[in-house]
Amino acid sequence: MAPTHLDSSFSTLPTLASPSRPLVESVSSKNSRSVPTKGRCKVTTGDDDQIVRRSANYQTSMWDYDFVQSLTSKYKGEPYIARSEKLKANIRMMLANASKPLDQLELIDTLERLGLSYHFVDEIKSILKSLFDENHIENTETVHDLYATALEFRLLRQRGYHVPQEVFNHFKDEQGNFRACIHDDLKGMLNLYEASYFLVDGENILEDARDFTTKNLENYVKKCNTTEYLSELVSHALELPLAWRMLRLEAHWFINLYETKTDMEPVLLELAKLDFNMVQAVYQEDLKDSSRWWKMTGLGEKLDFARDRLVVYLLWSVGIIFEPQFGNIRRMITKLNSLITTIDDVYDVYGTLDELELFTDAVVRWDLNFMDHLPDYMKLCFFALFNSINEIAYDILRDQGVDNLPYLKKTWADLCKSHLLEAKWYYSGYTPTLQEYLDNAWISVGAPLAIVHAYFYASNPTTKEASHFMEEYPDIIRWSSIILRLADDLGTSSDEMKRGDVSKSIQCYMYESEASEEEARDHIRKLISNAWKKINAYQFSDPHISQTIIGVVVNLARAAQCIYQYGDGHAIEHLETKDRVMSLLIKPL
Repeated sequence: MAPTHLDSSFSTLPTLASPSRPLVESVSSKNSRSVPTKGRCKVTTGDDDQIVRRSANYQTSMWDYDFVQSLTSKYKGEPYIARSEKLKANIRMMLANASKPLDQLELIDTLERLGLSYHFVDEIKSILKSLFDENHIENTETVHDLYATALEFRLLRQRGYHVPQEVFNHFKDEQGNFRACIHDDLKGMLNLYEASYFLVDGENILEDARDFTTKNLENYVKKCNTTEYLSELVSHALELPLAWRMLRLEAHWFINLYETKTDMEPVLLELAKLDFNMVQAVYQEDLKDSSRWWKMTGLGEKLDFARDRLVVYLLWSVGIIFEPQFGNIRRMITKLNSLITTIDDVYDVYGTLDELELFTDAVVRWDLNFMDHLPDYMKLCFFALFNSINEIAYDILRDQGVDNLPYLKKTWADLCKSHLLEAKWYYSGYTPTLQEYLDNAWISVGAPLAIVHAYFYASNPTTKEASHFMEEYPDIIRWSSIILRLADDLGTSSDEMKRGDVSKSIQCYMYESEASEEEARDHIRKLISNAWKKINAYQFSDPHISQTIIGVVVNLARAAQCIYQYGDGHAIEHLETKDRVMSLLIKPL
């Protein structure tokens, strides 16, 4: 097997703004393979010719237009707002009256997990800044309390405070191993486990902590058959750490668990349920508005080869930015996801190589006059894209005075070029190296495009700032995109290979290193873990970029790991995805 080299896989990734490296390159015959024909169908196009095309056999959406438009919620209006404000005032008093640092930390942690911390940003920021400035984590009587140390470490690190990993040396013996006595400290081990996921490259203490706690917590779960509060937390954490979970989905899960806690605070539980339902009512309006737009485009009805997953697209948007005041960004991301997925299916499933070259040229030109060269189904797709993105650009120009259309057009051109390169690989039977695949796939997955669009909505940049942002493309966007791409591959590559898609990361690594599929999957998981280290490090570097956008980038990676946690939750709406849609968008607590 080839060794794992994260830096060699990621260090040469191009930026979207770089004109010096074209994404569409000539395809050599090296590593060529035969092109599979499985899953193909013969259709008659609007140009009266017969072309053999592939079919992904996507099912129709289980959430139809009339159902979406019928959604209503009673959690609107002044009575609910008034009750919410009263409960928030009580909690502010709780934060102010919590005199002991551990009490403050536990309250902050509970507010975060209940999905309420966004209401208390200033209070939480003040408390944590004070603790960090006072070097509380090392100058306190709780320095030998693993639970308190790990909890404070995690809460500070996830807000960008670079607390040294050496605070955990207090829990190691002279040989450098974690002391055997902490095996019995289940709360401490659980919080050390969660804290270890905020590590950066080279932090061996936290690497050891992750391995140590994972092994011991897994042993605990095997021996324990109870459904007690702490046991549920342990099992949940081992499935996916808190640092990698979709925030609103986690809040829903934790609210239900918190209700079973013997010493839970009723005021926190009441506000958590009320706030969840009030925000869900906002999401339903986002969904109805997006559904009307999607129906107006006609893409879901006319392009029956493409995925029609509008409700799932909004689920993504909630994962990326959940706060109710950002409905305009959620709706925009939902539209982008719809267009990205449709275009992805044009390239991956339906279009011929000649057609895809024409479509790519049309997007690069951004010229409606070029539509005459396109087949009918592509005309509809291009026109919908052209109108939607021009409208987004117009809204930003009107509201912010910034002409961002050149930047938005470039992101779509880059996306289509990256798709075209994958199509050329497919039609030539070429299997790229993992390095080649990642160099292209972090763009073709669509995440940088969505983040650039969100940047203009959320940051209100000047023209100079926007130009700098595009030229000095933040690395954190690259790492988030890589996580999305690799999580997608882990969840979908088997199905895609069965129908004859281009090789994904797993197959590229297998072909390159002669590894088994399981070995390749382990390698991809390591790459995801290492990309998270890069994201963590970036958050400590105090970048001059909107914290809202930082949140969007990090949450996109979290959403990806949840959407693809059990398979292709993007294309397949039943099972876990259906439950999540019901929980977050439809059924109130």
